[in-house]
Amino acid sequence: MPAVAALATVTAGTAAVWLAGGGSASAGTISGTFYKDPNSQVLRWLAANPNDSRAALIRDRIGAQPQGRWFTSPNTSTTTSDVTAYVNGANAAGQVPLLVAYAIPNRDCGGASAGGTADYPSYANWVRAFASGLGNRTAVVLLEPDSIALQTCLDSAGIAARNQALSGAITTIKQANPNAKVYLDAGHSAWNSAGDQANRLVAAGVRNADGFYSNVSNFRTTADEVNYGRNVLNAIGAANLHQVVDTSRNGKGPNGSQWCDPSGRGTGVAPTTSTGESTVDAFVWAKPPGEADGCAAAAGTFSPDLAYQLALNGVVTSPPPTSSPPASPSASPSPSRSPSSSPSSSPSSSPSNPAGGCSVTYKVDSQWNNGFTATVTITNRGPAVNGWTLTFAFPGDQRVSNAWNATATQSGTSVSVRDGGWNASIPTGGTASFGFQATFSGSNGAATGFKLNGTAC
Repeated sequence: MPAVAALATVTAGTAAVWLAGGGSASAGTISGTFYKDPNSQVLRWLAANPNDSRAALIRDRIGAQPQGRWFTSPNTSTTTSDVTAYVNGANAAGQVPLLVAYAIPNRDCGGASAGGTADYPSYANWVRAFASGLGNRTAVVLLEPDSIALQTCLDSAGIAARNQALSGAITTIKQANPNAKVYLDAGHSAWNSAGDQANRLVAAGVRNADGFYSNVSNFRTTADEVNYGRNVLNAIGAANLHQVVDTSRNGKGPNGSQWCDPSGRGTGVAPTTSTGESTVDAFVWAKPPGEADGCAAAAGTFSPDLAYQLALNGVVTSPPPTSSPPASPSASPSPSRSPSSSPSSSPSSSPSNPAGGCSVTYKVDSQWNNGFTATVTITNRGPAVNGWTLTFAFPGDQRVSNAWNATATQSGTSVSVRDGGWNASIPTGGTASFGFQATFSGSNGAATGFKLNGTAC
């Protein structure tokens, strides 16, 4: 089986507010916050197993994040109603639905996710039923994972028929909902070459879509995928196209070439439309973390052991602030306004930390052309802290676009970070961590001048 296997193998400016899991767009053509489906497998498992020892970690680090909904049944009699229910839920929440359409004939080349419609006329009917449920507001559609990168089971006539079906699906979806954003399959950075993948995408009609997605159900690092996507875009030569990257399980990168439930992997950066990269419309969790690839459990089955491992090793370490309101989807590419309410507040007691009471580590976790993610860990070496603010300065032109476990403001090179509420208390000898994603130009030097509640660390 190749390195991706769809469902079954199924993560600015001078003054900015940072929000976990979304916020105003600083790149690409999508704004808003992705929809957290209340009927996801992980939330259903959590509701049924509240006393499981793994539940709290899975809830906070996976269940709290928006993930994609896969539409896989070839039964057209229920497809429209299923899509409508999901999209209406997202619209009611003022959020952006992420739909993965997965019903093309001979999907997955007969692998663990084999199935789909019986033939291409049936597929065209299925796509029409799918498109009929999309409404008229912004919706993100990842069309047919593996359909373009994985074609080893098809002869030249089969490839031509598939390309025609995909091109027709783009047209059908766009006609039904002109505000739908449609992306085609680009595999991932360790599969086909950028030039080969570009040719395949063009043949499948990508010029009429919004771009392509990569890394669905795989584990390649965000930096590798962004660079790969840029190379694919350059090979296509269409300035209007963008990329989407699945970060759901790439927080630790790959485990060699193992794609089927590899050990030691972790969730990646939270889903967001604020990517800090001009070619990237969104980082998404298309493959729901914890749903098996077919080795640890039956393909597509939720495995709490897998989910726990991904949560334990992941980049996302806490849920987003519950008081952050969602941004409404918009048909226009303009960034959504910053929320009027701030994330959950720290305890009311005044923060304090005597001199000589802290140390800070700053680590760049991943870096690509003009973006990076970093983790900051505070160690309290003084009396217990109940509410904290950490200030520091960037040495160059770094601009934060997204963060988790904290809220902050940036003015010029100066940054002020406030606890996220749930991590406000740091006992003597204890630690608190937060992470962020940022853009940079020139060199990306480490932040300096850390002060915890006004005291140098």
